[in-house]
Amino acid sequence: MSRLSRGPFDVWAPRPERVRLSVAGDVVEMARGDDGWWTPTAPVPTDGPVDYGYLLDDDPDPRPDPRSRRQPGGVHELSRRDLTTFEWQDAAWTGRQLAGSVVYELHVGTFTPTGTLDSAIERLDHLVDLGVDLVEVMPVNAFNGTHNWGYDGVAWFAVAEPYGGPDAYKRFVDACHAKGLGVVQDVVHNHLGPSGNYLPLFGPYLKAGRNTWGDLVNLDGEGSAEVRRYILDNVRMWFEDYHVDALRLDAVHALSDTSEVHLLEEMAVETAALSAHLRRPLTLIAESDLNDTTLVRPREAGGHGLDAQWSDDFHHAVHVALSGETAGYYADFEPLEALAKVCEKGFFHDGTFSSFRDRDHGKPVDTEHMPTWRLVVASQNHDQIGNRARGDRLAEHLDDDQLACAALLTLAGPFTPMLFMGEEWAASSPFQFFTSHPEPELGKATADGRIAEFEKMGWDPAEVPDPQDEATFHRSRLDWDELTEGRHAVLLDCYRRLGRLRRELPQLTDPSFGSVSCTVEGRLFTMRRGDLLVVVNAGDEPATTDVGEREVLFETPAGVVVRDGVLSVPAGAGALLR
Repeated sequence: MSRLSRGPFDVWAPRPERVRLSVAGDVVEMARGDDGWWTPTAPVPTDGPVDYGYLLDDDPDPRPDPRSRRQPGGVHELSRRDLTTFEWQDAAWTGRQLAGSVVYELHVGTFTPTGTLDSAIERLDHLVDLGVDLVEVMPVNAFNGTHNWGYDGVAWFAVAEPYGGPDAYKRFVDACHAKGLGVVQDVVHNHLGPSGNYLPLFGPYLKAGRNTWGDLVNLDGEGSAEVRRYILDNVRMWFEDYHVDALRLDAVHALSDTSEVHLLEEMAVETAALSAHLRRPLTLIAESDLNDTTLVRPREAGGHGLDAQWSDDFHHAVHVALSGETAGYYADFEPLEALAKVCEKGFFHDGTFSSFRDRDHGKPVDTEHMPTWRLVVASQNHDQIGNRARGDRLAEHLDDDQLACAALLTLAGPFTPMLFMGEEWAASSPFQFFTSHPEPELGKATADGRIAEFEKMGWDPAEVPDPQDEATFHRSRLDWDELTEGRHAVLLDCYRRLGRLRRELPQLTDPSFGSVSCTVEGRLFTMRRGDLLVVVNAGDEPATTDVGEREVLFETPAGVVVRDGVLSVPAGAGALLR
């Protein structure tokens, strides 16, 4: 049973023998039900803001509510219940579907100089002018410290105080809807952070085993029904209470679930029912490195029924084609034909041998039936930038034409395009891995682990930024004064023109794999989208190709020339023709 149907201070805690509610300076005994839920045995405050926590057995320190909506003093302190009603202004909002949309990923703490949700509102007009439809916000759930990527959160129902807390989040969503922008919230259900996780004191939220980031969440063991309900209620909260339009589900391949009905399918079922009730699209987007579209296959066809999933193969193919970098997992993408295969087939590794994994990887996409928009792609994102040793962006390595080609391939390609904050103006700021663990030993372990990881890969430790150094965080903030200067203005104009073309040309949002065909001649890549032609010269020398009588709709800064049906493309340049 969902807590939504229980008292406001009821708590699921099957592990302790005694639970008391510490509320407004008083201590109230609680009674345990047969289902492991505890209920206060005396009246408790019901008006105005009130701070509270739970005393478990003989522990003298009250622990925060596992479903806390606010942690004003941090993740180790009391929770706050506030009955203040937010007056939403988005009653006329009918939602935003993923098909045909452009997604823009941002990190609240580095998107603006002050790093808050309220300051992000001031930049929404920029996103509208860019042609963005959905704003994807990296995790905002409460974490220990002052700044963090957000993937080490421990209070999944609370919005981090440094960003402004829950009311600021509501103001942000309301403002986005007023501008015609949908909101995608990035959520993490596959692990909890290393500091402030008190859930195991209450119940069996975790089980034996670990994934890349921490202990496994208990989705299929004893007591897992309530743990699953905990996650499903979290999903409902974002859609119902915060009015978000979509969730990006972090690293779903790290969810260990052997249940007859996978958590993801259960999530899809409940989301679809809620969407019908709210009468607006609600979208679930999975991050997965499995290259397996079972995630997005309809339930009627044996899939989990999610709406979309990330495809890193597109990023890898574009990155290698333009940068020439072939180390690590980039090695298999060295031939330009890899980009052609990704655009035509969805994945490069679709059952083929992956040299990085030393095994076959992935499954073929059903290109006859699956729409292309179910794959969300990017030429840059927080992972592919931030998980580099120095957090360096493509702008540090590519010239203006190459950057514009990355934009062209992403925004004129067949998939759902996602941009990463600042890429649209070739931001000079890196996006580095940063943390602010207050515990010295945890901070040192994080920093040492990061340096050791890249030292194994041949990096000089002195070049790897210390994630605990506050300067690492500040370096990652965008510089909005750049937009009107030099190359930044040139690239911003390219992105805006491509954004307009996506709205004007239905061929660019055609969801059929059958409308896409690619060719490779040397280092010249062409992609047909219906009667449109995308051309990118990934080589070091000028190239020509026969295009017939075509009109140039977009060209990268160096320009192209069409004469007597022949297109001349400078090295590193590209164009869109009709």
